[in-house]
Amino acid sequence: MTTSITARIRELLEPVTTSLGLDLEEVELHGKADRRRLLIAVDRDGGVGIDEIADATRAISAALDDTDVMGQGRYTLEVASRGVDRPLTAPRHWRRNAGRLVAVDLLDGERFEARIGDSDGTGVDLVVRGEATRFPYDEIVKAVVQIELNRKDV
Repeated sequence: MTTSITARIRELLEPVTTSLGLDLEEVELHGKADRRRLLIAVDRDGGVGIDEIADATRAISAALDDTDVMGQGRYTLEVASRGVDRPLTAPRHWRRNAGRLVAVDLLDGERFEARIGDSDGTGVDLVVRGEATRFPYDEIVKAVVQIELNRKDV
């Protein structure tokens, strides 16, 4: 069985980002031939700033240049933070967004907005109208942080 190119890139870059104190969140390769775009998303507790993105870009570029994982064709490398519009998929995402408003879809089809409370490796407390309810991660189909211009209690 062959390993996909994005899996090979992830395997190459995971130690690079870890050495910078960053989590490698996503590896996406778009386009074909000389119009390929490699998007690398990184994050860490406390978030990432422009300096961390610049350091990561240099280190990732060097690691890619030292291998043939991208082949001989040209590509554009984009390194960015994870972004708030990405679904929460790992316990660290929940921890990093504690206190934020989130739109949640559950396995049973229920949908609601809640404030993220305490979380750990198995689940999260979601607070609605001041009352926290514990949800195991495996009951949550999708959860996306909502942008709040004027914060309101949920």
